[in-house]
Amino acid sequence: MTDATSHSGPVLVILGLGLIGGSLARALRDSGFSSRCVAWGHRESSLQRGVELGIIDDYTLDLDAAVDAADILVIATPTLIAEQMLERILPRLKERPQPPVITDVASVKGNLQRVAETVWGGMPPRLILGHPIAGSEHSGVEASDPNLFVNHRVILTPVEGNDAAALALVRAMWASTGAEVVDMAVAEHDQVLAATSHLPHMLAYALVDALAGSDASEDIFRFAAGGFRDFTRIASSDPVMWRDIALANRAALLEAIDLFSGHLAGLREAIADQQGNELLATFTRAKGARDAFAALLAARGQPPA
Repeated sequence: MTDATSHSGPVLVILGLGLIGGSLARALRDSGFSSRCVAWGHRESSLQRGVELGIIDDYTLDLDAAVDAADILVIATPTLIAEQMLERILPRLKERPQPPVITDVASVKGNLQRVAETVWGGMPPRLILGHPIAGSEHSGVEASDPNLFVNHRVILTPVEGNDAAALALVRAMWASTGAEVVDMAVAEHDQVLAATSHLPHMLAYALVDALAGSDASEDIFRFAAGGFRDFTRIASSDPVMWRDIALANRAALLEAIDLFSGHLAGLREAIADQQGNELLATFTRAKGARDAFAALLAARGQPPA
């Protein structure tokens, strides 16, 4: 990693230069929030590609050097790897009078909070956990998009004892990408995301896996209509990332799966017993709820659902 003593704005160091990390680096460069971005990772070819594409200024394979260079350290790895990053980084920073501000992009917060509190002896004041509600079924630095976060929400989960200046800096960072920044309690975040994001991914994976094993799988996929394609698109997401999310948010996800399973069992029973009125009532309630959700998005000026 080369030396650079002249820069404006905080030095951004990204641990894990994939879709989210690369998109964040591009967005912050475009907004002028940071004029210097360094990345760390294991795959030098991806890091070199990031430099070639102008996404980052420099990279290092040395985690200690990456941490030392940072004003803001963004852990942009899958959630179980993010745990390992905190376990490695926090002991090194504990003795510093002014460690960098640390944040992350992982889809689960409770596991990271537990690890941080165990290592630090309490929540580190300058660790602000966060989660951008944006993504793609594509992965890797070449899929990065500087507009990925525009008009999307970023959830921060500050806790008592967090440093106010650190929280303000992370909030400003995400706001500069065009995102709407909101706060949420850690447990609430994990419960809400289990229902709205993690469960749908599990259902898409399970549906595609089940149908792929059917004797009629070739015809099923050949004649699949738009609704099937739209719903199962997320089954093209990174399997390793979603394995980690499922394990990290196990309790909340199991609760969401059990809730859905109960409703699905009720729907099966209504079909088996030819309970047309019950089916109509279920479908009508669901349509009303979905239409209300779409209207809420429209009122906020967000893209249609």
